[in-house]
Amino acid sequence: MTHLLRGKQAGIQGDFSAGLGPELFAIDEIDRYGINSQISQIAYDPVQSLLAVGTNDTKFGHGQIYVFGQNRVSATFRLPGKGSVKFLRFCSDRIVCLDSKNNLSIYSLETKKLINEYSPPAAVTTVETDSSLDYALIGTASGDVIAYDMDREAMAPFKLPHFWREQNPKAMPTPVVSLQLHPRDVGTLLIGYSEGAVIYSFKQNKPTKFLHYRLGRGAPGGDLDPAIWNMDRSPKLTQALWHPTGTFILTGHEDSSLVFWDPAQAHIVMARTLQDTKVDQPGSMSSNQAAQSGKGKMAGREPLYKIAWCANKDPDDTGILIAGGAPMDLPTKGLTFFELGRTPVYNTSSWQVLSDHFGNPRRQRVLPTPPNASVVNFCLIPRTSPHFAGAQDPIAVLALLSSGELISLSFPSGLPITPTNQLHISLTFAHPFVNRIALSSMDRTRWLGMTEKRAHGPPILTGGVEGPHPLRRYETRSVVQTAHADGTIRIWDSGHGDEIENPGLLQADVARAVGRTDGVEIAQMSLSGASGELAAGLRSGEVVVFRWGHNRHAGQEPPPPKANNPHALTDVTERKDPSLADGLFPFTLLDQLNGPVSALKLSDVGFVAAGFEGGSLAVIDLRGPAIIYSASVEDFAKQEKRSTFRRNSQQGSPKRDWPTTLEFSIMTLDGDDYSSICLHVGTYQGHVATFRILPDPSGRYTVQFAGSTHVESPIIHLAPLNADSGRPAHAYPSIVSQLRSGAKVAGFLLAVARDGARVFRPASNKGAHRAWDDALCDAAAVVHCDRLSTGGGSYALVGLFGSGQARAYSIPGLKELGIATIVPPLDPRRLADAHFSPTGDILGWVGPAELALLNIWGTGSAGTGSPQQQSPRATASSGDRLLRPEALIPPRPTISNMQWIAGTQYVTPADMDVLIGGPDRPPSRRMVLQARADEQQRRAAARGGASSSSAFAAEAAGAAGTAAGQQDEGYWAYMQRQINERTEKLGIMGDSMDKLETNSAGWAEDVSKFVNRQKRNLVMGAVKSKFGM
Repeated sequence: MTHLLRGKQAGIQGDFSAGLGPELFAIDEIDRYGINSQISQIAYDPVQSLLAVGTNDTKFGHGQIYVFGQNRVSATFRLPGKGSVKFLRFCSDRIVCLDSKNNLSIYSLETKKLINEYSPPAAVTTVETDSSLDYALIGTASGDVIAYDMDREAMAPFKLPHFWREQNPKAMPTPVVSLQLHPRDVGTLLIGYSEGAVIYSFKQNKPTKFLHYRLGRGAPGGDLDPAIWNMDRSPKLTQALWHPTGTFILTGHEDSSLVFWDPAQAHIVMARTLQDTKVDQPGSMSSNQAAQSGKGKMAGREPLYKIAWCANKDPDDTGILIAGGAPMDLPTKGLTFFELGRTPVYNTSSWQVLSDHFGNPRRQRVLPTPPNASVVNFCLIPRTSPHFAGAQDPIAVLALLSSGELISLSFPSGLPITPTNQLHISLTFAHPFVNRIALSSMDRTRWLGMTEKRAHGPPILTGGVEGPHPLRRYETRSVVQTAHADGTIRIWDSGHGDEIENPGLLQADVARAVGRTDGVEIAQMSLSGASGELAAGLRSGEVVVFRWGHNRHAGQEPPPPKANNPHALTDVTERKDPSLADGLFPFTLLDQLNGPVSALKLSDVGFVAAGFEGGSLAVIDLRGPAIIYSASVEDFAKQEKRSTFRRNSQQGSPKRDWPTTLEFSIMTLDGDDYSSICLHVGTYQGHVATFRILPDPSGRYTVQFAGSTHVESPIIHLAPLNADSGRPAHAYPSIVSQLRSGAKVAGFLLAVARDGARVFRPASNKGAHRAWDDALCDAAAVVHCDRLSTGGGSYALVGLFGSGQARAYSIPGLKELGIATIVPPLDPRRLADAHFSPTGDILGWVGPAELALLNIWGTGSAGTGSPQQQSPRATASSGDRLLRPEALIPPRPTISNMQWIAGTQYVTPADMDVLIGGPDRPPSRRMVLQARADEQQRRAAARGGASSSSAFAAEAAGAAGTAAGQQDEGYWAYMQRQINERTEKLGIMGDSMDKLETNSAGWAEDVSKFVNRQKRNLVMGAVKSKFGM
């Protein structure tokens, strides 16, 4: 009976929650956005145009793999067990992952499932894959190299022992820290041990060269401590990689030395650091090292986190990108890029030319990154080719900072790239981190028209195909606003689990609008669903309003911003982003200088209300714009006169108060005979004040205080409702237009505080009150349920409580309708930051960078967005398709023609199947599919050329017979056949020269001399190469 009395006390006769019961109140998880834990690895596939990120196992979530494509295409793979992703790479139609639990997992891009997992017999330290091979080469802590057959889902018989013992028989087992296949010759492997590097030849089945970096007495190396320079030492190796053509080798060491090697002679070409050269020679201390040694305290250097030897379209035009290696005392370290230019011809260049090429790059630049953070990992974004270690013709670089954030930079210029409409929405949660969110409802037609036009480079992610979704459920869209640490706001449609017609993002640059880049922390946001205007409030006290518009000066940098006007409005229309042609642009700015913005509301009828922690309240009319009201809450808040036991200790002391929530409405206030635009203000001390906004004869509007009431605890939500229908009584433009004709709206206000709720008719009516029983309320809203068969649905008050529950209450009786658990998935510490949509969706935090979209009118199922309900072999995505079969991998680069003629034995990927998989390995699925495709192509060509069909069929039959014979032959027979073919082709070359001599009588003698000379050079060159001359 108590709930019936509450309605009577509030003067409301109807029951706006009729038909709602516990059976309708159940939580469904619709989707998730963001990254569940700290990012550890990044991988990119230029063929499929997909990006994958792996995460660490932390208290916020277990390690997972996210794969992102164009627009909203995504898939989430769980690891077989708890662990962190240590290695991640695309390999053809698979994803190869190594986790911290020493498990090697293979996932299929086609089926989006875990194909197989394998636990090697030793601790794995590094993995190497190649898109042309079906094998994963695994380096272990014991120094061995083993191979896993991804096609056969089993270990291959191939195994390499610890070769460094051949260099030093007394050496202890050292781990393999780096593996890389030769970029042009897949039959050569570069193995990096902690003691040095080894070049292994699959053809000769033995190591051919050993690379050991030694520093004698007086050689500084990369150390900055002079006490170490007088010692003989061998800095441990951390990474080894090939030049894009295989002409040179680069090794990175733990003292931050970069050592360039000649692999043919195993000789050092240049040893240097980021600043100094020839650091392997005694007495070569540079001025930089001398300055560092003169300091009392050695700052040291960063370790070399990652090195990539990049190539342009021409593999001889190279550069080196380095993360780490800078002195620790530098505030901004960034990425270092050595632009080397075109590589000198090895056979015709002197030793000094080669040394100068690496010692004096054409240009050395630093790609800037945020201060006080180091780049610990990066991923290059190549244009088309997956070869050359994924570093050929890159257009951008995606860097991972030590803080866990991502940054994207153009390459090689290093200009920042906005992730808006370039990366998936989930990646923007760490680019940089999101510190606040808001949720607004917007009309569908308005949202479809808000598509920004921004200048940007070629798209990074174009892969995948989005799966089918149900048609849109509502004509209003749930639009999310995310405020990031760099002062940007991104706006996007979260959907209702239905089809999203406008998947694009909008971006508002608050930092540019306020005229600075430091100290821009967004505290409050509000978006108008009718006008599309955006308001942002900062911790520094500014309020910025954005409007949709067109930039007539796109591409031109605006003039330097002028100082903001204190306690007044500042015109900021000139502070436009030059890269934005159509979008949200700054309109006006208020600098109240009264503390952080504590509450902000942008109405649909052209007013902005802002509350500040200093206690002031300001109302802006955007039609001017002009400030039409500015006062302190102390001017209207009633002081509580009665004392209670819990407040005796504070009795007599002034209580600081400030606005906590704001809401605009249209209703008839208690005692009025007309309806007006109203502003309701809830404060930290529990006061609820109401203001009238009335037109002034001057053409502007005035704000009048109408009254206030008290609820005794901080107000967290105000809901103006229609007393006749229970619908929201917000200030809509359609209702405002009817006020001139005398339209009236009977309304009431539902004020929700942390310890209770009050239903009353504003401005000062007491109404009815209900106290929460056993927990404090962190967030609340009035939501609509349309699942009822009668009428237009019912309304209920839903709150999120500190007990980890969501509770629904009737309106106006505040009777409990149902209870559901929301923790998990939501984080109980951040329930106050959750937001509701009018249709019953809840957008709340799961972790520091992950949001969950829930619906309270569901069935209690976890939904596709919950990885907790998925098996390890399943994916937590919807029906998105990742793999595009029509996207073919380009052929792997091979050795040059001159290298082939000179006698270099080239091993094909098919040969590697024999060398690694053994002679008894049947054809892989890749080979079967390739043979099938070749056969189909042959048949199509045969049908197209009827005149030559018989000859073509005979040739194909001969080729098929030759291929069948080649499959049965042994490896040494294959080598003999290769030599015979080379000799035969050389003979054909000589016959062609002889025929040319007989047909050209006028200059036959000159041609004969040239041919004989060329034959003699070829033969002598082959003989010299055999004897190593």
